[in-house]
Amino acid sequence: MTNPNSKIGVRVYLTLSFISAIVVGGVVWANKPNQLASGLIWGGITFIVVLVGIATLALTVKDDNHNPNEPRLK
Repeated sequence: MTNPNSKIGVRVYLTLSFISAIVVGGVVWANKPNQLASGLIWGGITFIVVLVGIATLALTVKDDNHNPNEPRLK
């Protein structure tokens, strides 16, 4: 089980976005080897979309300050 007090930093979001951008850019470039710019554009778009998506999902999560030794229902 993870520590509930740990926060996921911006570095994790950027790393996930960068990895997905590399994969998508590589796939696009592998299908069109003579058009490197197309792979870079698709990689950049993927980076932005994934970063915004992860940040939006992270904002929707509410911090839970519940004591694990007490029951939730009373």
